[in-house]
Amino acid sequence: MKKHKRKKKLGSYHYVSVIFSATLALFVIGLFGIVILQANRLTSIIKQNIEVQVYLNKDLSSSQKNRIQSTLTSSDFILKEDGQTPITFVSKEEAASKFIEETGEDFTEFLGENPLRDAYSIRIAPEFQTNARLDSIADVVEDISGVYEVTYVRNLVDSINSNLTKLSLILVGIAVLLVIIVILLINNSIKLALFSQRFLIRSMQLVGAKGSFIKKPFLSRSVLHGAVAGLIASGLLFGLKQFANQKIEGLDQLQQQELILALYGILILLGALISYFSTAKAMSKYLKMSLDELY
Repeated sequence: MKKHKRKKKLGSYHYVSVIFSATLALFVIGLFGIVILQANRLTSIIKQNIEVQVYLNKDLSSSQKNRIQSTLTSSDFILKEDGQTPITFVSKEEAASKFIEETGEDFTEFLGENPLRDAYSIRIAPEFQTNARLDSIADVVEDISGVYEVTYVRNLVDSINSNLTKLSLILVGIAVLLVIIVILLINNSIKLALFSQRFLIRSMQLVGAKGSFIKKPFLSRSVLHGAVAGLIASGLLFGLKQFANQKIEGLDQLQQQELILALYGILILLGALISYFSTAKAMSKYLKMSLDELY
């Protein structure tokens, strides 16, 4: 009879409200995590598309151009993509056609010739994308025989680096704040749920049960509930992600599935850990309370 009563009382633990609160908190932090991952991916795409133009001397032979391309390809500052080096050769004829198409003005008619130069368009690895390092790269490339000039949009690089730094600081600050809020929310929900069990905890103490024995069922249940909350939050995020991909064209290109799957795992683990430590802290508090404090 006593055993049945104990199970009934332990079953009255408000696990639904705890799981709901934890799910809501983990969903919010998971949603922000996806935003951070997509912002990081967008940053990577932007940096991968920063190009440096390498203009060549006029009247170079094909072998000279190939030698310059080979030298550029072997340089460590060139972006490598799937084992390939993204170096594009743009002839002066192609450059003239593009200019005429964009502006509608044929400058070759009144100049009598095409003054543009053949060029290589190269993309730089992200770790080299500061003005100081790009200036150094320009100096190195201009020393290659057959290279006339190296240019890049300096103001654009400045603006991108400055904005990305500010964005990173803002995102990190919000992430830290959200983690603190999530911990407090889950912790308070568990404390409120355990409050209804304080007399059961005291009853177990009075019959001689050790603290570790009393804590065990509550801790086990808290880990399970935290993991379930993380799993539900991950399922909601997956559904929201699929819905957003259908409504927003190209959004899936910003998503790295392996990182999102890792985020789901982190949410499940985070839910279990926060619930465990919050329960352990609350249990220790109630085990030390006097009878007067329980009331």
